Amino acid sequence: MHVIRRLFSWRIANPVLSGLSRSFLWMLVGAFVLSLLLWGSGLEEKDLSLYTYIVHAVAVAFGGLTAGRRASSKGWYKGSLTGLFYGIIVLIIGFLALDSAPSGSDLLWTLAAAAIGALGGMFGVNLQKE
Repeated sequence: MHVIRRLFSWRIANPVLSGLSRSFLWMLVGAFVLSLLLWGSGLEEKDLSLYTYIVHAVAVAFGGLTAGRRASSKGWYKGSLTGLFYGIIVLIIGFLALDSAPSGSDLLWTLAAAAIGALGGMFGVNLQKE
């Protein structure tokens, strides 16, 4: 059993990359839940904008928490970098897939993602295993 656990366990050493991967994992779960909600209820796509922002905020918070836990110090810094990169990647995907031009509100959203990631990183650095 120990051999199987060692074979299939992989760990990203960089705190920011591990936080980004955890963020996108949570975004994937949130998008799946929102699509089930959209499919199973009478909601339309235009009604989901608030829920989409909530999913992104939760994803960034958990990503910052993971980055803070993996960092030995400066969890706020690693968490804010995670949130900033997450926001930039989501903006790039939106630009390429939806052909939407970046605006000033997108800059504010990216800064808010960095702040949420920093908050998650502050909590995450205090959740380290001693």
